[in-house]
Amino acid sequence: MTELPRDEAPVVVDDARHDDAGQLTALVRASAAYAGEYQAMVVGDTITTDYLDANLVRVARGGDGAARGFYAMLTPGRGEPGEGELDYLFVGDDQQGRGLGRLLFEDMRAQAVRRGLRAVHIVSHPPAEEFYRARGARRVGEVPPRGSITWSRPHLLLTLA
Repeated sequence: MTELPRDEAPVVVDDARHDDAGQLTALVRASAAYAGEYQAMVVGDTITTDYLDANLVRVARGGDGAARGFYAMLTPGRGEPGEGELDYLFVGDDQQGRGLGRLLFEDMRAQAVRRGLRAVHIVSHPPAEEFYRARGARRVGEVPPRGSITWSRPHLLLTLA
């Protein structure tokens, strides 16, 4: 488990459980980062138990066990064999600015290395691009608009080895 020390009960990162699905869906759909024009991207998203079973999903939990944030990594993902893809990284709006995003990202990096991945692809929400770049990801392209997503998104790559 990865921990973020705080004055309050520590936040721990561990594997998602089936009973997390509803909380994770709520985190995605309620995110202020996806308000306005970006809402179309997440309004129909549902984190299902099948999704949890099929992918690496890790949850940042407060002392009460409630989800404060989470990430999901697809393996295989976009790119070549031996490369994963970060599918979600969300932190609850009321938890922003406490280092949870960084904690989740570093846990994702460690899990990817542990699984022998060479790189992780990230198709970023445009306002989050700098967060990923500050952690070593580099922009390698752009994903064009598709369906209800009417804007281009940065395609970044985090090289692990």
